[in-house]
Amino acid sequence: MISARRTLLAFGITLLAATALPSTPALAVLSEQAVAPNARVEDADGKAVEIKSLKGKPIVIVYDDRTSAPKSEAFRRDLVKLLKSGPYTSKVALLIVADVSPYDFWPARGTVKDAVRDETKKQGTTVYCDWTGGMRSAYKLKNEITGVVMVGKEGRVMFAKEGVPAGADQKRLVDALKAEVEGS
Repeated sequence: MISARRTLLAFGITLLAATALPSTPALAVLSEQAVAPNARVEDADGKAVEIKSLKGKPIVIVYDDRTSAPKSEAFRRDLVKLLKSGPYTSKVALLIVADVSPYDFWPARGTVKDAVRDETKKQGTTVYCDWTGGMRSAYKLKNEITGVVMVGKEGRVMFAKEGVPAGADQKRLVDALKAEVEGS
């Protein structure tokens, strides 16, 4: 009798917990051809950039957090080199974005800004800050995994990948960029 009550009580608590917690769908990077959502990021000096303001040119977003950034370092370096050469110079917007939302408090915010300034010099291109995690949410990017998204001139996702693109994925990204740049 006591065993049956415990089982019933445990079942009731489990059922109550399951119905009380909101169900959240698993995040998955945006699908290709989806309309790219607007998101706002800013550089270490507070200059904001919104995705909608870049419409009309291809945009490559490389989104990292503290855990994923070391794994994508070589990819980011090669991407910056590619986009600063030949037909891509000034025709493609590159947003290297750091998820710094866990550090949006005093005094950490100042320390993070200094680190982002240093990283901007090291990368040879501006590194942007996502202080709210808004871009991560809008683009359905996962924690601790590099997210790479290319938005075409018309504002649609042309390439989306969780993890650092390599091999065929990297070729697909470069081919999509080439098609967008040559089409201008």
